[in-house]
Amino acid sequence: MLITHGWPHATRPNAVTIGNFDGVHLGHQAMLARLTARAASVGGLPTVLTFEPHPREIFTPHDAPSRLTSLREKLEILKSLGVAHVHICRFTKEFAALSAEDFVRSILVDGLKARYVLVGDDFRFGARRAGNLALLQALGKQYGYEVDVLHTIEAAGQRASSTAVRAALAAGDMAGAAQLLGRPYSISGRVIGGDRIGRKIGYPTANILLKHNRPPAKGVFAVRVQGLATPNWPGVANLGTRPSVHPHGNPTLEVHLFDLDRDLYGQHLRVEFLHKLRDEAKFPNFDALVAQIGKDAALARELLNV
Repeated sequence: MLITHGWPHATRPNAVTIGNFDGVHLGHQAMLARLTARAASVGGLPTVLTFEPHPREIFTPHDAPSRLTSLREKLEILKSLGVAHVHICRFTKEFAALSAEDFVRSILVDGLKARYVLVGDDFRFGARRAGNLALLQALGKQYGYEVDVLHTIEAAGQRASSTAVRAALAAGDMAGAAQLLGRPYSISGRVIGGDRIGRKIGYPTANILLKHNRPPAKGVFAVRVQGLATPNWPGVANLGTRPSVHPHGNPTLEVHLFDLDRDLYGQHLRVEFLHKLRDEAKFPNFDALVAQIGKDAALARELLNV
């Protein structure tokens, strides 16, 4: 998959869809399926135009949504779904100031040589979100690209959206989130060194580097881990600030892998969250913490059938 950055300078026609694609949920997947199916018929490369950072992280950083996927995770999923080209526009206040007409002319037409543009029915673009579907279609007639619209995709009785996935995760509804995503919610990252407290109390953990400090889910979970020689390795994970250990710590992801005790430093693992066991809690002492971890591990084994 070709990945380009900055101001686009395509050398061949592209079939383009536009969006943040956070989580790459079922609605996104339906859009990408149509994009890849239509790209060949219009002689274009199936291309995703996305933005980094998320626009709301620029305009309302304290109110920006939690990210469902890191950029690396998003790119891996897009590649698996047949996307041939991802262009990442750096989202800045200067970029956001582009008028709708300038966005179409500079980015889509001159930059990406778009011959086909696929958007959702609520698509808005340009400064102050002034551009709408009607304008995109009118400019398409002027510049020679086809506009296609994908309407709402529903899953689990609701509109498939990143917002709906975040709500399910915040509520601890891992099955609901999986229905919207078409797969279990997961976090991937490299194993880094920790404070080794888990090893001292009999539950060694792999500490996964988090790319963002506001994960969309928190608590203790039954998980399966990908990236080891044996797939679907079962375990129990804590995602949060560990109030019993560091009262004011940053969010961390610690995974205790059942019946596995070896050095995993430097490995890239993907942790799939299957069942939420409980919220995080502050325990009065380590003995109480260890007793609860034992209960968590036993329940996770039962839920995972191991």
